[in-house]
Amino acid sequence: MSERAKWAGIAYLALLVSITGAALVGLAGPGYRMGWWPLGTGLQQMLRWGAYAGIAGASLGFLMLLVNRRHIASKAFLSALLAMVVGIIIVAIPFQWQRQAQQVPRIHDITTDTVTPPTFDAVVALRVDANPLTYTEAKAEAQREGYPDLGPLMLDAAPADAYARALALVGARGWALVSDSAEARVIEATATTRWFGFKDDVVIRVSAMPDGGSRVDMRSVSRVGRSDVGTNARRIQEFLAELAQ
Repeated sequence: MSERAKWAGIAYLALLVSITGAALVGLAGPGYRMGWWPLGTGLQQMLRWGAYAGIAGASLGFLMLLVNRRHIASKAFLSALLAMVVGIIIVAIPFQWQRQAQQVPRIHDITTDTVTPPTFDAVVALRVDANPLTYTEAKAEAQREGYPDLGPLMLDAAPADAYARALALVGARGWALVSDSAEARVIEATATTRWFGFKDDVVIRVSAMPDGGSRVDMRSVSRVGRSDVGTNARRIQEFLAELAQ
């Protein structure tokens, strides 16, 4: 085997390793969602080994470009470059997720009212073997520390109008409606995350204010996992921001 062929083979190997890492990371969520493997396999093992493969592929590709860029054919050069780029992207995904998880409270139950949070009723039957719905003071303290600005939305609209807008927005966001009561002005729904397909239950409560306006409170609770990596807080913030428009 010629020297050039040997280096080309290493470049192709680097690309193969990076692509393998991309496949592990890319399929981790959809595979769990489709029931191909348990959560631990997808969330921990596949993401971890995918990141390792990304590091290996990117490192090998970088070394090829650094040491032998003048001695490899153009196709091998492109393979090494692509291996480095793909590897870096694959490593960045779980790294960013882990970094974000370290910056938010390790809780999965978020509400705009930590004193009297909205309660679930119809959703309870759907949460088989799921996280408990009991809202504790420990959760409240962690939320107040991690999300000090998260609170209810105050609207000038009449309670009935605010409730109707909230119900329409639930449908527009593609959440599965579980229960709605115009009389109690309470909505229960289930939101599903895109990648892993995690199901988070949401309850929205619209209260009448003395001035004729409305107060909108929300609560979003993950069915699995100790930490939601900030997903529930972002969901509430985005919903309320859109409702306020």
